[in-house]
Amino acid sequence: MAEPDRRRVICLVGAGISTSAGIPDFRSPSTGLYANLQKYHLPYPEAIFEIGYFKKHPEPFFALAKELYPGQFKPTLCHYFIRLLKEKGLLLRCYTQNIDTLERVAGLEPEDLVEAHGTFYTSHCVSPLCRQEYALSWMKEKIFSEVTPKCEKCQSVVKPDVVFFGENLPARFFSCMQSDFLKVDLLIIMGTSLQVQPFASLIGKAPLSTPRLLINKEKTGQTDPFLGMMMGLGGGMDFDSKKAYRDVAWLGDCDQGCLALADLLGWKKELEDLVRKEHASIDAQSGSGSPNPTTAASPRKSPPPAKEEARTTEGEKPK
Repeated sequence: MAEPDRRRVICLVGAGISTSAGIPDFRSPSTGLYANLQKYHLPYPEAIFEIGYFKKHPEPFFALAKELYPGQFKPTLCHYFIRLLKEKGLLLRCYTQNIDTLERVAGLEPEDLVEAHGTFYTSHCVSPLCRQEYALSWMKEKIFSEVTPKCEKCQSVVKPDVVFFGENLPARFFSCMQSDFLKVDLLIIMGTSLQVQPFASLIGKAPLSTPRLLINKEKTGQTDPFLGMMMGLGGGMDFDSKKAYRDVAWLGDCDQGCLALADLLGWKKELEDLVRKEHASIDAQSGSGSPNPTTAASPRKSPPPAKEEARTTEGEKPK
């Protein structure tokens, strides 16, 4: 990135970059959140995000939305590293699987982002004959009053524009993909399992000359090259073969990986100062001096719940 010909960076990010924000995983039996959802007798936790289940039983989703609504969470060092890329004129786009909107809270603008799995900033009636749109303020009031949001025109359920299993990704995902990956100079992949399509296929859209850096707890995105091409998924990551020439994996905590990269670039102090300044601002706005990310209120905007990255257009049930 210090080279003049590596000035257009795309970040692909998943749930791993939000882990240190303290957002609980609703699928984990060790959390109180999981126990609270048991009263809804879900067939499996991920049913909350299946569109067919939601239309019949919307209550669990809205209970989850209230519990995780991130006026409570601060962006992580990873989020601020991406912001630093933007401030230095290096960020072409950030593609995120997350719906926690911590990228926005960290200072990225809508044009910097492709929220592949949707957003809470707008909502729509689920009836295909209606599709009335509702604003964030309307939806937030319904969620916190524990009233299932119903369309004022037709009385169907209103759903935030978060992509559920069985729904298409936003049109912006495909339009940006077509143009962005023709000109990307460096791909940075962080905190994602690269298992959910079509998001996972993005790693194969970059030119063969484009370096790809993975920052994650384990190596991901490795596929048989022939199988990948047959399935139209592009080239998988190749870290270890004799033919490997452009893929590098940094294994460990995403925040530490970003800090190590910032150190190599000479940005470490700048990044640490940015995190301290922004977190202090969030604490001041919340009236709290506590550095605990699970109790601090969010700045500027009111983002939606959850860090979930498990969305697909294929309607496939989770294993």
